[in-house]
Amino acid sequence: MSLKSYSDSVSKVWPLFTNIDVDYGEGIFLYDRKGKKYIDFTSGIGVTNTGHCHPRVVNAIKKQSEKLLHGQTTILYNSMIDELASSIKKILPDELNCMFFSNSGSEAVESAIKLVRHATGKPNIICFQGGYHGRSIGALSLTTAKSVYRSGYQPLMSGVFVSPHPYFKQHSNENSEQRVKHCLDELEHILNTQTSPEETAAMIIEPILGEGGYVVPPKSFIQGIRNICDKYNILLIFDEIQTGFGRTGKYFAFEHFKVKPDILVIAKGIASGLPLSGIVANKKLMDKWVTGSHGGTYAPNPLSIAAAVETIKVLEEEKLVHNSEDIGNYLLDKLQNIKNKHPNVIDVRGKGLMIGCELIEEDGQSGTYIAEKVRKNCLSKGLILLTCGPYNQVIRWIPPLTTKKSDIDRSLKIFEIALKQSLGR
Repeated sequence: MSLKSYSDSVSKVWPLFTNIDVDYGEGIFLYDRKGKKYIDFTSGIGVTNTGHCHPRVVNAIKKQSEKLLHGQTTILYNSMIDELASSIKKILPDELNCMFFSNSGSEAVESAIKLVRHATGKPNIICFQGGYHGRSIGALSLTTAKSVYRSGYQPLMSGVFVSPHPYFKQHSNENSEQRVKHCLDELEHILNTQTSPEETAAMIIEPILGEGGYVVPPKSFIQGIRNICDKYNILLIFDEIQTGFGRTGKYFAFEHFKVKPDILVIAKGIASGLPLSGIVANKKLMDKWVTGSHGGTYAPNPLSIAAAVETIKVLEEEKLVHNSEDIGNYLLDKLQNIKNKHPNVIDVRGKGLMIGCELIEEDGQSGTYIAEKVRKNCLSKGLILLTCGPYNQVIRWIPPLTTKKSDIDRSLKIFEIALKQSLGR
């Protein structure tokens, strides 16, 4: 199936992974302009956690659209912002109690960079191999998921140092804890040889790798990073842009690791599809940010605020976080059964409804080709999936948190047929 491309009036920098000329979405489904129905297990890359056009969220947006479309935050006091902040505080630890809002994930990461430099007076930041933090220059400088994101844009922001992640030694002879020890030793080595604690403002990590391969690291790795940050008085930033708001079966992925960040970066699932992001920190830390030194025209937009407040209510009242855990375990178990039957599926991993299925070729080489072939075969049968990982070797499952077991069963039938066809079986 050949894919469409945008007209010459739209920049080709946008890749296009499907040929769907979308008309509307409802729940887990998308419909094209000819009426064909697709199961959308991408959720707009982890955005529509409540499903497409959840009626309660749509109604909240409609009501707000009749009152105010834009209220610039530095000109007007808008109590809706306090309402949103209060809604988010209820699902976070008490220490995370002060927020700054922006439009996109990249903007939120840029905000975190600015905050830690102001708050600490230190210039440098350590990131981790395989992380994805955005495509603006500051955020891109912290991104190492794939070279395509960075290629042609160098030199990037200075003061960034990259430390290893245990995933990138998964095919060695080391066991899990040996890999963790190696990575934490290397992190200490970086602090002793490249950026001293006295000049290191923060470390930033996705608790669960997103674009880098949907990898859940050992708990001891995340806890070890927290311990090193505490030891050297370095701030710890968790980028939960993709993992937040119930995606992993918890409101936030850091809950799986029994570790709290100093700064939490949020976006994607926060507003069910409307642009909104932010960072959350302790007020004492946030108060070190110089007034007027950062800001923006559009965020937080009143429509996005209304959508976010209602989204959090829906997550809570419809028990969608619990459903994410329950349905995620069901999907993980079913994919494990498929793995046991297909040697080309070398790993199935994830938390909640953020699950990766890693593939290799018959000869044991990179699974880039086969994963992409499986994805396209699924698309031709009405199931939309995406790939990720440094070689696009991982099929990622990101269903809406409203997904039911019957939806999973239907999708897995398509997936297994597509897998067999892709392997010529």
